[in-house]
Formats: sequence, structure tokens, C-alpha cells
Amino acid sequence: MRTVIENAAIATVDAAGTEHASGHVVVEDGVITAVGSGPAPGDADERVDARNCLVTPGLINTHHHLYQWATRGLAADHTLFEWLVELYPIWGRLNAGITHAAATAGLARLATTGCTTVADHHYVFPREGGDQVEALVSARERVGVRLHIVRGSMDRGVSQGGLPPDNLVEETEAALLGTEAAIDKHHDASRGAHVQIAAGPCSPFSVSEPLMTGAAELARRKGVRLHTHLAETLDEERQCLAEVGCTPAEYADKLGWLGDDVWLAHTIHLSGDAIRRLGATGTGSAHCPTSNGRIGAGIAPVRQLLDAGAPVGLGVDGAASNERGGLGEELHQALLQARQRGGPRALTTREALYLGTMGGARCLGRESEIGSIEVGKLADLAVWNLRGLSYAGITDPVAALVLGAVPPLARLFVGGETVVSEGVLLRSEEDVIARELSVAGAKLREA
Repeated sequence: MRTVIENAAIATVDAAGTEHASGHVVVEDGVITAVGSGPAPGDADERVDARNCLVTPGLINTHHHLYQWATRGLAADHTLFEWLVELYPIWGRLNAGITHAAATAGLARLATTGCTTVADHHYVFPREGGDQVEALVSARERVGVRLHIVRGSMDRGVSQGGLPPDNLVEETEAALLGTEAAIDKHHDASRGAHVQIAAGPCSPFSVSEPLMTGAAELARRKGVRLHTHLAETLDEERQCLAEVGCTPAEYADKLGWLGDDVWLAHTIHLSGDAIRRLGATGTGSAHCPTSNGRIGAGIAPVRQLLDAGAPVGLGVDGAASNERGGLGEELHQALLQARQRGGPRALTTREALYLGTMGGARCLGRESEIGSIEVGKLADLAVWNLRGLSYAGITDPVAALVLGAVPPLARLFVGGETVVSEGVLLRSEEDVIARELSVAGAKLREA
């Protein structure tokens, strides 16, 4: 199958920042075989006239909690710790059916906002909750995006000084065995994989030190990546200082949790030394600007992390702390927050797009496959429709994407397969997904 996208503005997000005012992308058997200015050479099985559109790499979401789509709108004015205390008892009633409905809805929303790869940190495993990982895998199949499932875990309940109820945490060994089982069953290390697994204890304040170190050992033995929340709030820093005598970043370093196989969610409250250490070790950061603002956690030092050489990607985070649930708007929010912290030159429109594409690919260890429009890479592509009143008069298409309203999608390709066409999901019906989510959410809240 040879597909040609033509007459489009193209932002390749390659190392040189190549752009084409009117160009083409050729896709054959799911791989990009040509990109350049002007008309595409040769015949095609399908031609996509992308006049007045911008083609970018598919966006990459480096941090999410898909199950939270069933609890949007709750604890709307809480700090992070207050929010968790209110929601944990509800999440303790999750079952695989509810998780599947919520994950399908979350993935659908992400796809319709330009996202082709999603990292989902799932750390809630109720004792009667069924197969939570399988629920996520089957949701992915209904939508068609790539999914990195971070098999999370918590082993520190209220009785041990943690925040989760005791009935929601696992024994340390059970958590590690569950993570290993998920890797063995679902992780695909091959090029073009649609499902990969990472190891992800929830956070230093909800897991024990043996779980943190055991997960790191397991991940490195199995050749998968590591992920956790870190340095999200000042409450977390105060607790970490009181309990272990160092900051969250210092604690992660002590436990072997910095390295180029690790990416961390939030990383808001970092010292200068910690920023330099993340850069020196190649440790990634999932920047979640809207969620950080919703919780009032602070503004991450994105400019400083980039300057230190740390990989930085974007994350939507769970829909219970970012009810919009889309990735396209995070480009805009990342730019605004960086400039609120560091002035108008703290992040450019091109850098914001980089965070949402190549930055995310680096965090997930897939920069050789996705994140830019280059020959030989997988054809994960977003074709943004810039026609109409919202974009009229904006001559720079990247500025239109990052500074304007999130454009509708003319197409979204994952490995050359069209997943969204003219804003509509092709594998599933949104109305069906919405009804399933409504029923699941009602069951969860009424249980």
C-alpha cells in the first residue's frame, strides 16, 4: 500500500528542524519512504490532498492514567494529597470492565487530538478487580494507537504511612510478580510494537524502598523502561525529607532510579543540582502542564531541563486532574507555563512541538522509530486541518497549531493505518464509547 500526502505544510521535527511550505510525505507498508517539497513522485494507491493542512509527527503522550476517565470532575479544588485521599476509596472499586470503558474513552479522546502513542501509568490493582492490564490492551485494540503500559504498583497503605487505603495496595513480592507477568505476556520489543510494558511503582510516598529497588532490578533484567511520579509537590518533598532525609530527586538517585532507561512524571520541584543530574544521566521528564495547573502543584523547569540535556516530553496525566484529556492542547499549555516561569523566550512554538513529538519519543526510548517525519521511520502522522475562521490570517502553520485552538484532524495515521479521518474515529464509534463510559462511571460511583 502506497499512500501519498501532498500539498501540505510539513514540520518534520528532524534534527535540522526541516519544514516544507508545500510538500509531500510518501508512506509504503507503514513506513515513511519519502518526504520533501513539491509534488510527490510516482503513483499511489491513495492520495491525500492536504492543502491548507499541517502535517506533523503524531503526538506522543508520556504520562497518563486512563482509568481516571471514570472519575472526572471530582475533588475539583483540592491539593494533590487531598485529591488522592478523596479518590483512592472510589478507585478501590475498579474492575476490569470499568477500566476497559474508561481506557477506551481516554484513548479515543487522545487519538482525536493528534496522539498516536500513549504511556499509561496504571498503578491501581484492587483485589477483586480482574485483569487490569488486559483491560488496557483490549481498549488499545479498539482505538488503534500505540500503548506503553506502565505496570504500576503500591505496597504502602495508610497503616504504613502511605495515602492509599490498605485494601488498595499489594504486597511487595506480589507487585513485582505482577509486573513481571505483564512484561512476559504483553511486552513487544520489536520495531513497530503496538504494546510495550514498563515497570512503574507509583511514587516514593506510596511505595516502599524494596519495591523501588526491586522494580529497578526487574526492569533492567527484562530490558524494559522505568517510570514513576517524582518531585510533583512540596508536600511530597517535605514528607521525603522527614522520612529519608533527602529530597525526592536525591532519593531516586540513591535507589538507582536515574538513567537513560528512566522517565519521571512532573519533576516540578527540582534543585539546580537535580536538574543537572537528570541531564547528565539522560533521565527523562514527562511534563504535564494542565494537570499541574489543575492541582496547583507548580510549574516545571522545562527550559532548564532542556538546557541540561534531559529528554522532556508532554503528558496529559489522568483525566481526574485534566478533564479535557487531549494532547493537542498541551503544546499550548507547555508554552504558556514555560513563559510564565521564564519569559517569552523560555520556549518557542517549535520547541513546544518538539516536546510533544521527539521529546516524547526520547522519553519512551523510541526515537529511532517515531517522533519525526524522516525516511525509514514509522508513519505515525497527524494531518491538522487549518482551514476556517480559527486559523485564517495566521501565516505560520506551526504557530497556528501551538498558539491557536487545537485544529481538527483531517487524518491521523498510526503505522500508515488511518485511525481518525475528518475528526472521526474509524475503529470504534464515539457514541458507543461515551455510553459505555457513562454506565461504567455510574457503577463506580454508586458501588
